[in-house]
Amino acid sequence: MIALKEQIAHELDQLNDEQLRQLANFIAFMKYQARCDLLQEKKNKLAEMFGEFASEDRVMAEEGMAEYAELLRKED
Repeated sequence: MIALKEQIAHELDQLNDEQLRQLANFIAFMKYQARCDLLQEKKNKLAEMFGEFASEDRVMAEEGMAEYAELLRKED
């Protein structure tokens, strides 16, 4: 890995200002893309969790509604 870093450092020394600006923009884009990928992974995980909880909540609500309806009938 160090050899690769040294090779890149050597290549950087040979770039002109415009090429360095373009490279800086590319690096910024790579970092942005990595953040977007991470954010998408987190969104997918949250959607999966909400889906699981929604199913559990629906079952609990349906079970609770029967009890609630029975209590209402008893009040009448």
